[in-house]
Amino acid sequence: MKLYSKQQMSESFLTGTLLAVVGGFLDAYTYIARGGVFANAQTGNIVLMGMNLAEGQWLDAFACFIPIFAFVCGVFVDEWIRKFFLPKPVIHWRQIVILFEMLLLFGVAFLPLGGKYDLVANVLVSFVCSLQAQSFRKLHGLPYATTMCTGNLRSGTEHLFRFSQNKNTAECKKAASYYGVILFFILGAGIGAVLTKQFGQPAAALGNIILLLVCILLSVRSKESAE
Repeated sequence: MKLYSKQQMSESFLTGTLLAVVGGFLDAYTYIARGGVFANAQTGNIVLMGMNLAEGQWLDAFACFIPIFAFVCGVFVDEWIRKFFLPKPVIHWRQIVILFEMLLLFGVAFLPLGGKYDLVANVLVSFVCSLQAQSFRKLHGLPYATTMCTGNLRSGTEHLFRFSQNKNTAECKKAASYYGVILFFILGAGIGAVLTKQFGQPAAALGNIILLLVCILLSVRSKESAE
């Protein structure tokens, strides 16, 4: 008996690892080139906003709120794209999302470094990561993320523990899937660090190479379910 039934391409391990590379790439890019921040996950921004509010630093708190709001907007836009394009037979709604991500990253690559431009760049990257996180949420039917690792680490370790208890190979394969995504996220961060140091601000556009590959993969998928 196979562990997984035939899955749509958007839930495949190949798609998940490619998107994880992009997630790690963008985190490294914003940290190195855009002011030492991680734009993928918003937990840090929420913590900093609370600290600034407690200290009465209203402007700093508002600066932390902006990427959080951008992330929220990304979820709304993603759901709107899904609703509008889901019935369309020509192109899958996830491909529209990927193309939109590519357009935004291309814009980030042309923003100068420093000051307000870094803020705009980080907001756009937060928006991109929100689109990606909302559109690609399952790996072989399992919930996961391609723009952050905490949930993947928890889930992978949980399945690893279950395997240690019952020796069920299905649990081992699930754990391996989660840890595999984490490893590719790390790989993406390494690639992002090297390319950002080499090319500076335009490095953001290099992530589009992988996103384009994902878009092509979604075109050769087996039947996508209209979930």
